This record gives sequence, structure tokens and C-alpha cells, in this order.
Amino acid sequence: MVSEKRSTNGHSHAVVLHRRVIASVVEYAGLLAVLLILIVLFSIQTDNFFRVQTALTIANSSPDLIFVSVGMTLVLIVAGIDLSVGSLLALGAAVIGVAMSEYELGVASAIALCMVTTTLCGFCNGFVSAWFAIPSFIVTLGMLEMARGATKLISDSQSIYIGSRFEWFGEPLPGISLSPSFLIAVLTVLLAQFLLTQTIYGRYCIAIGTNKEAVKMSGIRTAPVFITTFAISGFLCGLAAISHTGRLLTSDPNAARGLELSAIAACVIGGTSLMGGRGSVVASFIGVLIIAVLQSGLAQMGVDDAIKQVITGGVIILAVLLDSLRQRISREEKS
Repeated sequence: MVSEKRSTNGHSHAVVLHRRVIASVVEYAGLLAVLLILIVLFSIQTDNFFRVQTALTIANSSPDLIFVSVGMTLVLIVAGIDLSVGSLLALGAAVIGVAMSEYELGVASAIALCMVTTTLCGFCNGFVSAWFAIPSFIVTLGMLEMARGATKLISDSQSIYIGSRFEWFGEPLPGISLSPSFLIAVLTVLLAQFLLTQTIYGRYCIAIGTNKEAVKMSGIRTAPVFITTFAISGFLCGLAAISHTGRLLTSDPNAARGLELSAIAACVIGGTSLMGGRGSVVASFIGVLIIAVLQSGLAQMGVDDAIKQVITGGVIILAVLLDSLRQRISREEKS
């Protein structure tokens, strides 16, 4: 009986695993198909797009957006939004620049200061929004201005050259031609996906985004989860600042303007709901690749920047429309 039961349980586990794999393939197949179509389209239109070097260039220039998109995905799932990610990246980069150039701190100390600063800003976003019941849209809009202003104050509105001490983070590694920042970004995606799908914290995030009041009535404190999510977003902005500084070797007070919109676009393209309760970090990662391929392909075609913005905006609107359609179908199926 025992062996029979074990066999049945083993069989059921295999079936569940099989269904999960199929569901994952179906979930990501549409996004991967869009990515493949863009690659084929640009490869036909230009002579140099379908090359390994182009793929490596896209990968090594994407970590900033990957890091902030991971944080944005978690924030959107708890039905929040973080508009301050671009300014926090600039602030983190400025902290590194000032710490190393004016105070002559080492790389480790500068990185620690950057991470503490951006994580603390993210924590403040979540705390003010949760404790005072203010929409995160308003709180992070204020943080966007405060962080950008603080960046200009500490850097005296000047770009600061860091030097080659940060070069190792953005330079491609010998043999694989991928930068450490891209590899760390991919590892971050996998860890965040595990956090979201395999931990109690992840289940709470989805539950809070789906029905916050019901979660409260069940006795679960939602504020700590909400605050932690924004702190994680701030922490990832710090990693994006390190990646940005390692690639450009300069901290620019005007860096990453509009990055928040690109991050939201990547999440929405990946299927994360702006209403909360649904999303996937891996899908947001594919959304980042779609945006990166789109912008790189249009640049190689010599398309004007203004037209590139129009096309990118059109893709975002299309993604939002598809999300709205998907939610409507889901509601109709439930009713």
C-alpha cells in the first residue's frame, strides 16, 4: 500500500511538474515569438543586425533596465508603482562619483554608500505610502524630484569621471564577451522569479495586489510586505547605478531620465498587470530584450530619434491594450 501510495504521489508530482513546464512555455511563447519576429524583421532590413556582436552589444547595454524592471515588476504586482527609479539610479551614481573623487574612498566603500542610499530611498517610498495611505504614484513622484535635486546638489550639477576602477563591472569578460553586470542582472532575474513563485513573500505580494482588503481581513499585515517591496526596488536601483557607472565610467546628474517609463513598458509588455496581482520577472526580462532589440534595430535602420519614440510609445500602448483585453477575458471567464 505504501509503495503504491508513493508511486501515486510520484506520478502526481510528475504530472504537476509537466503541467507547470507546459504552462511556462505557453506563457513565454508569445513574447519569444514577438522577439523572434523583431530579430528577423531587422535582419532583413539591415545588413549588420543578425550578428553575434550585435546581440552581445544589446546584452551588455541592457543591465540598467533589467535591474530596475525586476524591481518595478515586484512593485506593480503589489498594486504600486515606482516613478523614482531613474532618479535613484542617477543619485546612486553621483554618490559613487563624489565618494571616489572628492573623498577618495575605495570601490567597496563607494558601492556600499550607493546601495545604502538607494535602498533607504526605496524604503522611504514604501513606508510613506503604506503608513500614511498615500498612493505610491504621488510618493514616488515626489522622490523622483527629491533624488534628482539631491543628485545635482552633491555633484554640483557636473559629470564626475570615475576612472578605470569601475571598468571591470561593465567590460565584457574574455571568452564569453558578456559583462559581469549582465550576468549579475540575469542571476537577479532568476532569484527574483524564485522569490515571487516559491516563497511566502511572493505569495503575499500576489495576494496583496489581487485583493489587499481580503488579505488584511485574514490577519496578514500588508505594510511590511509593501515596504519591503519598495526597498528591494531601491536596492536594485543601486545595482543599476553601479552597472551604469561601470559602463560609462562617469556619473552624470542627468542620467537615466525616462528610465521609469522604459521599465514600466518592459513590465507591461511582459504581461505584468498595472492593476496588481499578476506578473512574472522572467517575462519582464523578455520585455526588456524586446525594447532593446526594437531600439537597436531602429537605430541601425537610421530611424530618427523622434520616430523611435513614437514607435516605442505605440508598442507600449499596444501592450496596455492587450493587457486590458486579457483582463476583460479573464473577468468574463470567472463570471
